[in-house]
Amino acid sequence: MLLVYTHNIAPRLKYIFKQVCIRILNTEVEFTSKVEEFISHGSLKMSYTKQPLGNEFFIRSHDILFEQGLSDIDIVVHDWEETKCFFHIGDKCSLPFDIFAASFYLLSRYEEYLPHVKDEFGRFMAEDSLAYKHDFLDQPVVDIWAYKFKSALQQKFEDYTFAERSYKVRPVIDVPMAFYFLHKGTLRTIGGTFNDIVNFKFKRLYYRYLVLFRFKKDPYDTFTWIINRQKKLKEKFRVFFLIGNYSTFDKNISINRKKFVSLIKSVSDYCMVGLKASYFALEDFQQLKKEKTRLESVINTQLEISRNSFSKLNLPHTYRTLVELEVGADYTMGYVNYPGFRAGTCTPFLFYDIDFEVQTPLVITTYHILDYVLLEHSSLLDKKEALQKIIDAVKQVNGTFVPVFHNYSFSNVERWHGFRELFNQTLESVHVE
Repeated sequence: MLLVYTHNIAPRLKYIFKQVCIRILNTEVEFTSKVEEFISHGSLKMSYTKQPLGNEFFIRSHDILFEQGLSDIDIVVHDWEETKCFFHIGDKCSLPFDIFAASFYLLSRYEEYLPHVKDEFGRFMAEDSLAYKHDFLDQPVVDIWAYKFKSALQQKFEDYTFAERSYKVRPVIDVPMAFYFLHKGTLRTIGGTFNDIVNFKFKRLYYRYLVLFRFKKDPYDTFTWIINRQKKLKEKFRVFFLIGNYSTFDKNISINRKKFVSLIKSVSDYCMVGLKASYFALEDFQQLKKEKTRLESVINTQLEISRNSFSKLNLPHTYRTLVELEVGADYTMGYVNYPGFRAGTCTPFLFYDIDFEVQTPLVITTYHILDYVLLEHSSLLDKKEALQKIIDAVKQVNGTFVPVFHNYSFSNVERWHGFRELFNQTLESVHVE
């Protein structure tokens, strides 16, 4: 166990030390403000204050972990061996940077509480992030810093053995539209037919009616393939179904259709099923609650996981709503236009509400690459290399890799050619050294 001496056992301090020590380094941590207790402790220990007590393992504390609310923080990012860091504290400390303050800044998404320009969907974009501006978006820096902390501790306490964690893959499969042609209803089918004719999409029109007359399988119906892949793995896929009402942004089929309900039930027999919250439900508590209740009635269990349409995330409102609805974990946080680590980590963490200075029970699992990002690469080889790069970054810290695919990513639609192979590459990365 690591004992931390500090002058003020503040909520932020407890939050970030537990994340780094327990969830990343698999080491228990306790806190004390009593010098006598600290001195008598015979195992791992460190002081986190402004001045060291003596010759102990010491990190000079930054004020951010003892403040409340937001403040205007001047951040200067420095190179640190193979990575970057900020909140420099000098070379006389056991580490040159306050990695705990820096980790809190990234995990709490401090910068997203500050004024910023949103895109047309109301999203915080990668280009506005500290990580993008200083070229460390492609690194899980919080985990890298934690491992540097571990290495420094091992030099000081040579007899202590840390428990190791292992690399994992936790695939996310989004289902914004379960079927492309089937089960849309008469009006939507007629509208789609008319649209094909007006836009001279005669090939799609031909394919549409082959599917409608059951001569061909619906291209988005890839669920048998998904379930067959799941059967061979222990780690459950997270499959998120959109069941909100039809709108400008959400165009799935109605949850009242028996085929759709049957599909969700069959997938839930093998995978972990979650709610893909509809676009307008994100700003409407009652609508979101209704969608949660609808899905729970289908899967006959309490909803544990959710993810938002268009990866839209409005901090802290979105997460407060999920806490109130008693949703256990969210998979929304990530960037739709870049691979990388939005919160600087590949380890799930608890949402810390800066406004109320409280750690909540909501687990945030960030995703690290979206299938649409891979479409930017023209060849399958380039796609594989881009995917492998992010996998390798997670493997270096034995983290949890979270990619997001869609059910139609595995279809025979031309633009998604090779994505089954990419998904298999992701799954097989667990067994490749």
